[in-house]
Amino acid sequence: MFDIDKWQEIFNTISKNKLRTLLTGFSVAWGIFMLVILLGSGYGLENGVKKEFEGDAVNYITINSGVTSKAYKGMKPGRRVRFSNQDYNMLSDMENVDHTSTRTGLFQNNVLSYKNEYGTFDIFAITPDYKYVESLKMTTGRFLNKNDMDDFRKVVVLGRLVYEALFKGGEESIDSYVKVSGVPFKVIGVFDDPGSDRDLLRVYIPISTAQKVFNMGDFIRSIHFNLEGGSVAESMAVIEEAKTKLSDKHKFDPEDRRAIFIFNSIENFQQFMSLFASIRLFIWVIGIGTIISGIVGVSNIMMIVVKERTKEIGIRKALGATPFSIVSLILQESILITAVAGYIGLVIGVGLLELVSKSLPSVDYFANPEINMNVALTATALLVLAGAIAGYVPAKKAASVKPVIALRDE
Repeated sequence: MFDIDKWQEIFNTISKNKLRTLLTGFSVAWGIFMLVILLGSGYGLENGVKKEFEGDAVNYITINSGVTSKAYKGMKPGRRVRFSNQDYNMLSDMENVDHTSTRTGLFQNNVLSYKNEYGTFDIFAITPDYKYVESLKMTTGRFLNKNDMDDFRKVVVLGRLVYEALFKGGEESIDSYVKVSGVPFKVIGVFDDPGSDRDLLRVYIPISTAQKVFNMGDFIRSIHFNLEGGSVAESMAVIEEAKTKLSDKHKFDPEDRRAIFIFNSIENFQQFMSLFASIRLFIWVIGIGTIISGIVGVSNIMMIVVKERTKEIGIRKALGATPFSIVSLILQESILITAVAGYIGLVIGVGLLELVSKSLPSVDYFANPEINMNVALTATALLVLAGAIAGYVPAKKAASVKPVIALRDE
């Protein structure tokens, strides 16, 4: 039941010791403020890194051809490994692989033109399943498909920035013809990409068409594997199998890191996530340690309060006050100080994060520093609990005071 007399007494005690209460509350507020700022900064770093991953899938493996650096089975080092369609077909049916694709860049003449508009862009010859490597989204039209590959169609998919550069005033692009390296290709789609602008300055054409039109033979530059829900262990098994097959075919040492270059986004992403889990744990340890130092201060102050009011507590007990009423009085004062100070620190911390989030310019690997509301509520609940713990020991000591001894206290 709400006891107004008890609360009046608590506020009266606080008002008589304003500076002491203020300094005690400040230590608690500072602890929760630092916890919020540290957690918000940690989430900002995590959001920034996740943003960098947005342009690509996080479940793919890329193998690029290179140049051998080791002698192997009588073969000299310095040989260029050249991937072909046969390599792609050989690796397409591996276990645990859901999608296999290729990508080859056309860098010798990468000019696109439409009517009187010209531009230099990245031209990539791909297979249709490459869409699983890039997190692209079609805004108009469609992406490349199997029929485009099988029929050697001269079709092209444009990045949004390519479309805006060539088609002025929002002109319709679908079924229009643009010249890709001087050869007319039919536009079948325009895509957007959550990654960097570089990803939007690309165009994609079928690899089968590029090999015929641009005299590429059966050459391909890189091979990609997508593992839906694949673990790091599964991705490493796929890599080992691919290395074994490629080394047997091209006669290079499987341990030669220069013969082929491998990028494992699954392993990369998991390493980042493990790193952030460790950072969050470290932040919680530091933040809670800071809060505990403030709570210890509260406990010490409440011990002083009990010492100062020993005679008063003795009189209360002599007049019939129960131990519970004494304990509740000290506990309520302790909880009040920690809860109010903690809430102030929480509000200031969240407010500062919001201000920084809105005013912070675009920075690589850091974006939208924030704190989860559930975390904020958990921190507040911990403060209330900590306030109760901080006041319990002094309250227990106050309740055990014998009236006769207390009345003799000077």
